[in-house]
Amino acid sequence: MTDLKKIALDARELEHPKPLELAMKALRELDGGNYFYMVHRKNPIPLLDLASEQNFQIFNKKDENGDWHILISKIHDINLSEFLSDSPDKE
Repeated sequence: MTDLKKIALDARELEHPKPLELAMKALRELDGGNYFYMVHRKNPIPLLDLASEQNFQIFNKKDENGDWHILISKIHDINLSEFLSDSPDKE
């Protein structure tokens, strides 16, 4: 399943509510062949709550720079941490 397509969003420079709006648009596009990867300067609790309510699999981690990496997928039998990278744009 490593051939999943990444839907990436670097929200570190975006102001509220743009990150949530763009993330919700991306979540609507998720299916069994892709996953969402966002980097944000904050842990986006509202997004995580919404994704959880919709039964998405979620992985989030704060890196050494203080940035949050958030990965979300509809697929439950993959390890999202394997898709973690320094930047959401890198494969």
